[in-house]
Amino acid sequence: MHDCHDTIIYVGKAVVLKNRVRQYFRNNKNHTPKVRKMVSQIAWFEYIVVDSEMEALVLECNLIKEHRPKYNTMLKDDKHYPYIKITNEPYPRVILARDRKKDGGKYFGPYTSAQSVHDTIDILKKTYGMRSCSKKLDGGKVCERPCLYHFMGQCPAPCQGNVTREEYAENTEKCVYFLNGNYDVITKELAARMKEYAEKLDFERAAEMRDLKASVDRLSEQQKADECDNDDRDILAAHVRDDKAVVACFFMREGKLLGREYFYLSGVSGDERRDILDSFIKQYYSGTPHIPKEIYVSDEPEDTELLEKWLSEMKGRKVTIRNPKKGDGLRLTELAMKNAEMVLQKDEQRLSELELKTTGALKEIKTLLNLDKIYRIESYDISNTQGFENVASMVVFEGGLPKKTDYRKFKTKTITGADDYGSMREVLKRRFEHYFREKDKENADGTDSFLRLPDLLLIDGGRGQVNSVLSVLDELNLDIPVCGMVKDDRHRTRGLWFNDEEVPIDQHSEGFFLVTRIQDETHRFAIEYHKSLRTKAQTRSILDDIPGIGEKRRIELMRHYSSIAELEKADEEELSALPGMNAAAAKAVVDFFKEKKGNPKGEQDVHG
Repeated sequence: MHDCHDTIIYVGKAVVLKNRVRQYFRNNKNHTPKVRKMVSQIAWFEYIVVDSEMEALVLECNLIKEHRPKYNTMLKDDKHYPYIKITNEPYPRVILARDRKKDGGKYFGPYTSAQSVHDTIDILKKTYGMRSCSKKLDGGKVCERPCLYHFMGQCPAPCQGNVTREEYAENTEKCVYFLNGNYDVITKELAARMKEYAEKLDFERAAEMRDLKASVDRLSEQQKADECDNDDRDILAAHVRDDKAVVACFFMREGKLLGREYFYLSGVSGDERRDILDSFIKQYYSGTPHIPKEIYVSDEPEDTELLEKWLSEMKGRKVTIRNPKKGDGLRLTELAMKNAEMVLQKDEQRLSELELKTTGALKEIKTLLNLDKIYRIESYDISNTQGFENVASMVVFEGGLPKKTDYRKFKTKTITGADDYGSMREVLKRRFEHYFREKDKENADGTDSFLRLPDLLLIDGGRGQVNSVLSVLDELNLDIPVCGMVKDDRHRTRGLWFNDEEVPIDQHSEGFFLVTRIQDETHRFAIEYHKSLRTKAQTRSILDDIPGIGEKRRIELMRHYSSIAELEKADEEELSALPGMNAAAAKAVVDFFKEKKGNPKGEQDVHG
């Protein structure tokens, strides 16, 4: 189903298309609000005819994953499980891939753990010398020298033409054989190498072969465990509340409950639990690396037989979906249901607490200051050390949460010395003059943080700092509430300075906690900026003042000359011969020291 903007808003399947489409347009009072809303947005239909219900099911899953339609129940935790890929190249690589593509490569998996994929790839590279680089190789020499892996004995260096395609292909086939689950050959090969190195007294290499063999043995044991189907089942149960749903999935292997996962689904308003489980099974098992022999469900999906057939084809053996009514099966599905309900309840509680700390705190501050609205808060702080490097920080909170993309930092241009009031006036004036300068431009797209005015200005200080800000706003004819954060003798916030009076604030309220978080974040951001400038100043060299001498050239000069006096004696010809230097840069160095000859200083180390 497409809307008027040609966006796909729903994907479904039907045995009889006419009947399925007609049911949406009947005057049926039983339609949920979600369905009524969807129908009102349908502009046109697109349909694809396939040969069987099975093909329709597979296509439906693929289209939902690709387009993520608004009105389909969507699995939020949809995962891309990793594969091991052998690339389709003259000299193939073994790499991790998240998606299967029609690129001629060979894919193995998917696997549940990315770490196990990395471990397997590492084993294959070390054992069979599979290359790690992504260079385009044709059998000849393509680079000046081989990489470090060659010198470590882990790559035969096809980039140097050291190995033919036929020889490399033999090792590639061994990798394919291993990835198909044939571990015996590589185990015997590693054992033989270990013995050979031990006999040569090369115990370091022998230990490396031993560790590789142990890794292969672990992979072999995991594979055998995966192939065991005794009491191999998943237990699924869904819990729905309003437009949210959680599916609890318990994993039983060999009769033991090994673990569980919880999955959130969106767009479930008005859906029954059986429909939610139907959507979950389609989306989850189309991407999971392991399909169990049995799936217990708390509510039986409508397309159970079709789902069983689809899962059986993917697994390569029969898969059964059951809705147990008694015994251990019923107990397990009820347990999963209770867990899903508990998770959803905790999630709602977490969201409720977050709302209290954000929008709830903003409401408290709005009421305390008697303001019409508060959403965007900008907070400013000045930092300097005895007047050195006056800097300011601008921190932005929107909806009670930090918006770090809108943070800004300033270095004062007109203020010298420890003048916090003057620094604050300069920073605020520059901030709002930028707003006036840019807001009317044709290319102003609203992405600039300075183009959005705050609902409240928070200043780290009391009456003096607030008055300095108000003077700037009056000068620019801006009406923005300004609030200072007044501290006690222990440097803790005790109240807010607003409208020429100190407003007491409950120090146990969420509003107070939000103000404290904003104050701490503003102070942290200013201190970090000031610290970075101090560090940069401490590592500054006189060479930084020479035009045309950047970091690389400065390092080269420091490498060749131990002092400024020695560098001053160098002529242009000598300097231009240094790596990275040229005639223009050499002339700039010589001219710089000629100009400084009028004020001779004692010999200075070139490093600062």
